[in-house]
This record gives sequence, structure tokens and C-alpha cells, in this order.
Amino acid sequence: MTDSVDAGRDIYGIDKWGKDLIVPLDNGEIGLKNPLAPNAPAISLPSIVSDLEERGIHVPMLVRISSYLENEIHRINSSFRTAIKNTGYTGEYRGVFPIKVNQQAQVIDRIVEFGEALDYGLEAGSKPELVIALAHKLSRNALIVCNGVKDAEFITLATLSRKLGFNTVIVLESPKEADTVIQVYRELGVEPLLGVRVKLTNQISGKWQESSGDRSTFGMNTDQLVAVLDKLRDAGLLHCLKLQHSHLGSQVPDVNDVRRSVGEACRYFTELKREGVPLTHLDLGGGLGIDYTGEKRASENSINYTVEEYAANIVETVAYAMDEAEIDHPTLVTESGRAVVATSSMLVFNVLESTLYDAPTAPDVAPDDHHLLADLAAILTYLTPDRVQECWNDASFYRNELRALFRRGYIDLRQMARAERIYLHLMARIKSLVASMEDATDVTAQLENAADIYHCNFSLFQSLPDVWAIDQLHPIIPLQMLDETPDRRAILSDITCDSDGKIDKFILADGVSPSLPVHSLPDDKPYYLGVFFVGAYQETLGDLHNLFGDTNVVTLDLSADGSFDLLHEQEGDTISQVLSYVEYDPNDCVAAFRRLVDGAISKGTLKASDRKLIMGAYRDSINGYTYYE
Repeated sequence: MTDSVDAGRDIYGIDKWGKDLIVPLDNGEIGLKNPLAPNAPAISLPSIVSDLEERGIHVPMLVRISSYLENEIHRINSSFRTAIKNTGYTGEYRGVFPIKVNQQAQVIDRIVEFGEALDYGLEAGSKPELVIALAHKLSRNALIVCNGVKDAEFITLATLSRKLGFNTVIVLESPKEADTVIQVYRELGVEPLLGVRVKLTNQISGKWQESSGDRSTFGMNTDQLVAVLDKLRDAGLLHCLKLQHSHLGSQVPDVNDVRRSVGEACRYFTELKREGVPLTHLDLGGGLGIDYTGEKRASENSINYTVEEYAANIVETVAYAMDEAEIDHPTLVTESGRAVVATSSMLVFNVLESTLYDAPTAPDVAPDDHHLLADLAAILTYLTPDRVQECWNDASFYRNELRALFRRGYIDLRQMARAERIYLHLMARIKSLVASMEDATDVTAQLENAADIYHCNFSLFQSLPDVWAIDQLHPIIPLQMLDETPDRRAILSDITCDSDGKIDKFILADGVSPSLPVHSLPDDKPYYLGVFFVGAYQETLGDLHNLFGDTNVVTLDLSADGSFDLLHEQEGDTISQVLSYVEYDPNDCVAAFRRLVDGAISKGTLKASDRKLIMGAYRDSINGYTYYE
């Protein structure tokens, strides 16, 4: 392996966040390792993209790796089973996947398939999600956990599903919901399987801290909990209450928060048992996080623990609390979503063009140019390592003065163009000089303001909404040329007509950076970038800003011989489809455009011979991909 490949690894921190799944190859390309066949060679991601392009599946595309999804499901379940064995825990573990994290059919179908032997279930937080869950043949011991606000229709369907053998648990969120359950029971005469959601007072740290604590949206406080117990007891349904749900939080960064929250949940569990509630299951909700940055510390985009440590801490804490209270160990339930699916998907797109904030050459100053142009150009004569900060200051000052003169009409367009070109050449020389210096920290930080803009073929709002909305970090790296040292730094701009459609925070080996090290765009081949760990929430939350629809989606399985199988292809939205989402009838659009064309022919502003061409262009567009083709 060449030194420059090692440098690429050092720059992007792939070894830190890649989980031994994303690896640099000797040829400078990004490879995908198969965790289910550790000895299999990694397969080049650019070669996968090239193969798919030849099949007519074009970027931007979302690539789902089925092998990664299966691996995470098995890892979480095996971690709990190992912890149970090592601790002497006498209860069992039942994982459920929260459908809201990724509702796509190909994802849910495979989660059910991979989890069948593990009695893996589903969590439904709405009526549509319950409908999805009930359309799958789960194993006999798998759970369907129903959370969220539930009306009588929701509760009726959940209750009746018990007749089909589903273990559908209706988790009560409020006293009012308990009233609805009692009413439905009296109408149907069918006993429900119930749970109760108890708010914990312990609040986690991190980006999602408001999903925990006594100010969290869902669940009941102690007073409401007691009221529900009394309602169920009076209705003769207390014996149906089998599960306590206490959500730990989302993307919990600190494992000690896990311990504290689990300990508090156990206190409620033991007290409910003393109240005569026949609880058998303790559902600790979500919380298992993803280390997006590879920092391995408690921060908004990282975690300070492993899956194995998470499971061991939960099992150990519950075992101790139950033994102390002399209560049988309950079946443990967790609702890990992000940790299951985030790793399995990646967004791949090409760079269309670049706006460079430097220039290789500078024009000569004309005799009649303003003297500030000569002053700007003269900076090159004293640009040395010991004066680099002074040169940066002078360049910024003279450029700003020249811009002010242009705004006031004292210099013309061509003088301003020469001034900008001279300034950009100075930036190129300063960047080159700083790159060769051992210590130029201050100037390096200032040069971030001179980073290039790489214009990329994707929509931030459609494919990476969390990046825009909550500053979520995902690893982003070039997929090729890692055997060449990056020679530029850039921010990424999408193709939406919106200044917010950009990414200017990137995970690098030495921390978060406002620009991404990239390569000069090659003339003879596409330059691909990959955004990793996007399987959680992004597909569901994406919107139609500028009417960019879903990208092409492929589901792949990595083979033991280093090849891949295309399991499923979902074509991205056409313009016709996205128009229908915003209440347009595509046929009406075609008809309206045809009337405009025929009207132009009647007026003589359009030749009749052009009708076929212009109508064909309109139909091609309305039936085409919403992204750059």
C-alpha cells in the first residue's frame, strides 16, 4: 500500500468510524467489507457504481447493503444473549425495530427475515405502522409494541390481532388512553395485551436529551401511572398489564446515562410488582447510539461505549435490581433503530462542477488601472513564510477597498475582473506556501473562507434532511483517488436553488472541519462522493424542496467471493410523480402545454414543424429523473 493511501486514511479517519466495513483499497478506491464473510476481499464501491450505471441505474443513488443490516441485528441480539449468559440472568431478550426509523418496505422485509430466528419484532408508533407490522409473518414469540397516541380504531386493530397469534402490546401513554382501551374491551369482549409507558426523571446528555426526562413528550408521571393502575383494576384488566416501557433516550452518548436510566426504570418495575401488577417484560426503548465520527467519546455525534458494553450494563443493572427486590428477572426489550439501520445505507453522488477560489495565473496590471490593483499585485513580491499572515491581511484589505471603489463607480468592470483574478492567484500562492509550512495554524483557519465550492448532484433536503435541520454529521469522503493526496478543500453544494443546500461540516481524522479535502476534478471520469451511515430517518424525513424526489435506490448483498448481488432496484421519482405529490395532474400539464404550443403556432410565433420537437422535449422532461442526467 502506498504512503498516499495511508495519508488518505489519516486524513478522513476511515479507520476510526468505518467499523471495518468501509476501507481504503490499494488502488485508492473505497471498498466495502462483508462482515458475514470476514475473509472475503473488499469490493470497490466505485466499481459497484460503475456496474450499476451500465445497467441504467444512475447516480445519485442510495445504496443499501443487506449484509450490514443482517450483521447489526445479529450483533445486538448476540450481545444481549452473551451478557445474559455471563451474568446468570434468568430472563430472555426480545428486540423490536421501531418502524419510524426507516419505513421502507425493502428494509422492513429484510429486518423481519433476518430477525425471525431471533424472535425479533417490530414497534409501531402509528396506525400506518401497525398496518405494516401486521402484514408481516413474525415468529411466534416476537413482539409488536404499539407506542404513540392511539385512537379506538388503532386499539381495536391491535386487540383483534391477538386472535391471529400476534403478541401485540398496547402501551398506554395516558389515563385517557386507558379509558379508550377499557371501552374497546367492553365492545369487543377481547382482552388486550397491555403495557404502560413510565417517564423517567433522569435526562440524558447530547442532541436528543429532550427525548428523555420528565418533560419528554410521551409517557406518564407517577401520579398518572397510579391513576391508570386503579382504572385497570376497577375494569378487571390489571392482569393484562405485562410490560413496562421506559424510554432511555435517543442516541445516548454516555453509557453512564444508560446505567442511571435503567436503574430508575427498575425502581418503577419493582414498585409496580409490589402493587400486584403481573409484569413480565421490561422495555427500555431506544438509545443505543452510533459513533458517526469515530471519536469514541460522549458527544453529540459519537458514543463512549460499544454494543457489547451497552447490553452488559443493561443486563447487569436489571439483574442486580431484581435480585435485591427478590423478583424474577423479566424479559428485556429494547427498541434500537438507529443502531440497526444507520450503517446499512450510503448515498452516492457525482460532482458536476466546481467553483474554485484561487487561480494559477494572474493578469498584468494595466497602466491606467487604479493604484490599489498594483498594490494588490505587489504582495507577490514579499510573500514569504515569515510574512504570510501580513500578506493575507493585505490581500483582504486591498480586495475589499477595490470592491468598494467598484460599487461607487470609480473603477470599471474589467478592472474589477483583473483585481479578482489577482486576488485568486494570491490565494493559490498562499495556500501552496501554507501547505509547506509546519506551523501556520492561524492562517490555515482563515483559508477555510477561501475553500472551493463543489457542486454536487443531490438534494440535501431530500436525502440528508438531518444535516440541514439539526447539524447531524455523517462521514463524507471521496470514493476514489485516495492514492493521491487531496490538493483542494471544498464545501459541498447541492442542486437545489437554495443557499441552505450546502454541507460545510465534515468528519476528518483530526476532528470536525468546515471544509473537505478533495481532489481537482478529473477531466476524463466522474468524481464520486459517498455519505455513509444514512439508513436511519433520512429516507422518511426527506422533503420535496425544488421538487427533487427520491433518488434511485438499490439493495445489494455482498457475496463471500468479493462480488455482489443486486437484490432489488427502486427507480427514483420522475418529474411526473413528484408533480402528483403537489396536486398536479401530469396529463393536465401536458395538455396545457400543448394548448400553449398550438396557440403559438396559430399566432405565427412558432413554426408548425417545431411542434413535435418542443412537445417531445416537454414529455421527455416530465417522464425523466428529477436529478441531473
